[in-house]
Amino acid sequence: MSLNRREWLKRGALAMGAVAVAPTDLWAKTVAEAQSKNNKFLYNYSNSFDEYTPPRFPDLKTVKARLVWNENPHGPSKMAAKAFQEAVMEGNHYSWGSLGELVGQISEYEGVKPSNVMMGPGSSDLLEKTALVKFQHGGNVVSGDPSYMSLVSVAKAAGGNWKAVKLTDDYQHDLKAMEEAIDKDTKLVYITNPNNPTATMTDTEDLKDFCKRVSKKVPVFIDEAYIELSPEGLNASMAPLVAEGYDVYVARTFSKIHGMAGLRVGYMLGNEKSLKEINDITRGGMGITGPSIAAASASMKDEAYLTDCKAKIEEARDYTTSYLDSRGMDYMPSNTNFVIFPIDMDGDKFLEKIYEKKVVVRAFKFWDKDWCRVSMGTMKEMKYFTDAIDEILV
Repeated sequence: MSLNRREWLKRGALAMGAVAVAPTDLWAKTVAEAQSKNNKFLYNYSNSFDEYTPPRFPDLKTVKARLVWNENPHGPSKMAAKAFQEAVMEGNHYSWGSLGELVGQISEYEGVKPSNVMMGPGSSDLLEKTALVKFQHGGNVVSGDPSYMSLVSVAKAAGGNWKAVKLTDDYQHDLKAMEEAIDKDTKLVYITNPNNPTATMTDTEDLKDFCKRVSKKVPVFIDEAYIELSPEGLNASMAPLVAEGYDVYVARTFSKIHGMAGLRVGYMLGNEKSLKEINDITRGGMGITGPSIAAASASMKDEAYLTDCKAKIEEARDYTTSYLDSRGMDYMPSNTNFVIFPIDMDGDKFLEKIYEKKVVVRAFKFWDKDWCRVSMGTMKEMKYFTDAIDEILV
């Protein structure tokens, strides 16, 4: 029997603190807990993948380079900011009407029906709600290793298990191995494309064929938080499969290319039956403010700004990879707004040294290597970063 809304909220609060809390707040809480226990790693996800606990986190208002959460340093657009400000004066009213208009705008943009769209305060909220509903009675999620862990962590907290499948040697999802990992207890296959923390892409046609085939056996969830920043852009999206009737979820966010990470807007596409299963317990759209809805709607219309943002991010990425090339340092091929590369130093020691220079990044451990993941900031921030790397690693 499914959880009712009251039971779900209780379990959700226990499993993750609060569904609508921003991922950065949940991460900061995890960091604080790990620091208090002197834990070297944050999560103990698996034997192959974890994140180093950073030293005492600096006041972000004082850092020289904020390169930690893959934010867009250029956003939001002026059109979005203006729409947000104008909508504030309507803050005494509920925003269901404007939310419905945004759903209509998104459905037209994606080529699906409004009933194929579920809104949330950021895409991580929707990933986590899906996990809580899908894994309330156990089961397993098949996902890449490494991968973005928001959905996986909540699935485990709700009573599920993670079946981790290592990426291929060229850093794509191993679709053949993932399909072979599916068993009678598999409730969901989860793929982040481009992947986080690796910034790498899985071949579009291979992934499309995989989704068509596998979704007939088990739902497939494609997290496309960074898809607009990839070289193929929306041409690599799996969203058309939703319109074709496949049991595929596709999640998008306004936190990356739109530069609205602090405004908390995201959406998920899926077939009506699959979304109803989640909506019956969680109600999509709760937690999104009217001004944020107005900003999202305006941002979708500001194509020139989004194109300019992508160009600036590509410029910062090219600068960073050229720097790494010049120092003889390897890195994974990046298809988005961050770069990850191996470092010849324990990740926790590296974080201590780079934080001292007021440059904030993240460090991971997987495949028996230590890695630095750096988000793309302004060119000024990236030069602070490369200067720091010269002093620490070169």
